Amino acid sequence: MAGIQTPSAFHSAAMPGSSAAGLRRPPPGRFFFSVEPSSSFFAPSSSSLSLLPLKPKRRSAARKISMRVESSKQAYICRDCGYIYNDRKPFENLPDKYFCPVCGAPKRRFRAYEPTVAKNANDTSLRKARKEQLKRDESLGRALPVAIVVGVAALAGLYFYLNNNF
Repeated sequence: MAGIQTPSAFHSAAMPGSSAAGLRRPPPGRFFFSVEPSSSFFAPSSSSLSLLPLKPKRRSAARKISMRVESSKQAYICRDCGYIYNDRKPFENLPDKYFCPVCGAPKRRFRAYEPTVAKNANDTSLRKARKEQLKRDESLGRALPVAIVVGVAALAGLYFYLNNNF
């Protein structure tokens, strides 16, 4: 095995202060192959390990899986009193017999609430203001269909009036 070199011989020949300082590398020939540290033939020895550059390990970009249940980000508001439900337990997982803790309204009287919810969202003054806003929104919702019917009736009357007179 005259032409095969091991990594330890490489490093000892390359280091001028080592015991094998007088040895030279053989020229690359037909029986010579170099062993890279990343190849499967590389068997590190204790002397060659100290000379190898240390590469930092790359962190995986994969997301860590957590067994922790995330809290419900969706808040729900009681249509009767303005109470906002934003507890950790999701509203959908509450039993059907859930009632509003303020006014006793059943679960079906709650609806999704989009605006951000502050910590003091269920103070009395804030609930009253939200209740008034809910009443205004619902009254507009009730008046809109009536206004549409009246508008359609007015247009139909105008159509018949213009067709009969001209």
